[in-house]
Amino acid sequence: MNQIPMTLRGAEKLREELENLKSVRRPEIIRSIAEAREHGDLKENAEYHAAREQQGFCESRIQEIEAKLSNAQVIDVTKLAPSGRVIFGATVSVKNLDSEEKQTYRIVGDDEADFKQNLISINSPIARGLVGKEEGDIVVIKTPGGEVEYEILKVEYL
Repeated sequence: MNQIPMTLRGAEKLREELENLKSVRRPEIIRSIAEAREHGDLKENAEYHAAREQQGFCESRIQEIEAKLSNAQVIDVTKLAPSGRVIFGATVSVKNLDSEEKQTYRIVGDDEADFKQNLISINSPIARGLVGKEEGDIVVIKTPGGEVEYEILKVEYL
């Protein structure tokens, strides 16, 4: 499996979710299964089947998170010397040259992306268009609505 780029914050959130699944959620499900078994015939016991299904989802998520963390390439941009170049983990302020609207994005891994919080995936069209560029550059990003021109106003490594 290839290395998965991840910010320090993103790796920490995954570790917290993993800890919660293992120490809280897994024991809850085990108790639910034990309780449902006490109700008798397992063939027609909906509670038992629901608990077993939850157990499958939980174990699957645990394996998924463990695989991601084992293949994670954690990048802490605060330890890099500021160069003004857009890289993974950087916070980029841009101006749409058509609408004059300003926006700030942070380029993060796929699991961390949340457009409502201006966290965009490294694999998104906007991030791919910005990576490698510098402050003052004009970039053309292909979007579903057509091409959009942005000027890179500021690049920060927060």
